[in-house]
Amino acid sequence: MRSGNRDTMTTETAVLAIPQPASLEEAGLELQLLVELALKYLYAHGTQTARDLVEALCVPYAGVLERALTQAKREELVEVTGSNGISELGYRYVLTTKGHLRAQEFLARNGYIGPAPVPLEQYRAVVQAQSLRRVPVTPDRVRRALGRLVFSEAVLDQIGQALNSGQAIFLFGKPGNGKTALAQRVTAMYGGAVLVPHAVLADAQIIRVFDRHHHHPVPQQPPGDRRWVLCERPLIQVGGELTLEQLDLIYDERARFYEAPLQLRANNGVLLIDDFGRQRVPPRAILNRWIVPLEQRIDILTLHTGKQVEVPFEGLVIFSTNLQPTELVDEAFLRRIPNKIHLGNPTVQQFAEIFRAQCEELGIPFEPHGLTYLLRTYYVGKRELRACHPRDILGALVGAARYLGQEPRLTPELIDRACRSYFIAP
Repeated sequence: MRSGNRDTMTTETAVLAIPQPASLEEAGLELQLLVELALKYLYAHGTQTARDLVEALCVPYAGVLERALTQAKREELVEVTGSNGISELGYRYVLTTKGHLRAQEFLARNGYIGPAPVPLEQYRAVVQAQSLRRVPVTPDRVRRALGRLVFSEAVLDQIGQALNSGQAIFLFGKPGNGKTALAQRVTAMYGGAVLVPHAVLADAQIIRVFDRHHHHPVPQQPPGDRRWVLCERPLIQVGGELTLEQLDLIYDERARFYEAPLQLRANNGVLLIDDFGRQRVPPRAILNRWIVPLEQRIDILTLHTGKQVEVPFEGLVIFSTNLQPTELVDEAFLRRIPNKIHLGNPTVQQFAEIFRAQCEELGIPFEPHGLTYLLRTYYVGKRELRACHPRDILGALVGAARYLGQEPRLTPELIDRACRSYFIAP
């Protein structure tokens, strides 16, 4: 990997080298914006050293914060009350009376307090450079990511092929056969980590992107521009609670700045829409919202001013459903989701493999006659196999054994107790 180049990356780690900006111009920020951020931080936190402000705003002192503090002193908005060291970084800054009033004015217009944003143009370039389409997914990486999860070779081939296409995926099939578990491991199949900005500046509006609920920083952060956080590749999962409002900019009327929509936070990662078709909004409405983004990899977001901004749409969208795709949308919509993967019921051999693995995980001695008893008594001629059944039944068996003060074993009595509580019909 060539260092110091914003447009280079490694396909294995997806880590860009973004140098620390040496000036406001390199940072893509206006002096006035940085003055506002500094004053708002001092208003919220009181006296701070220049070093504290460097840490809070995630910008270097020399050539960047230095200019903002100099401007604030020139306008008599801040004053130096002492020093915690011999360098300028130790100078303690406090707001003047005039500075307090000005900070209140700034907060009335925009309540964002935190790291300086990156300009939208820089954000676009970094997201495109970290695109999933640049990351090859091999059969070995698929298998490693799945661990002990059991799927047919056909499904493994389909998922690997789909990930290398970088296009949306429709996972469908009956409940309990591993659709969600498979989708949750896609980020591990891609591997690597990605840079996520604390916030983005679009048309003079601040959009907060980094969210600790969805973005998980890696322990060792790289040197360079600290407005970016190196995170595990994001996986954002939503289900029946999804609304159309979550797919657009969320403007906080009280704080007066924006929160990024789900798909923006999922850039360079995965957005999993689980239980698709069971949302409070019709499936067609969700797909209508994403017709252009799914095909062109750009999204159009509308600010509260009415101005529209174009942002990258570089996350992999996975729709997971228990329903038949044709019951949800018509052929024209399905064409825009080119990868359709059916997860069927496990075979008896696959069921046995899952069952054995779950016995090992729960500390239950595996006994073939116990599995045979389960299959003959509760499945043959009665119900279909499901991939989730071994985990659920064996979990119930452990509970029954503890209740009776016994060691969990695959005895007919404990299997009967577990199945009577798990299945509605015997």
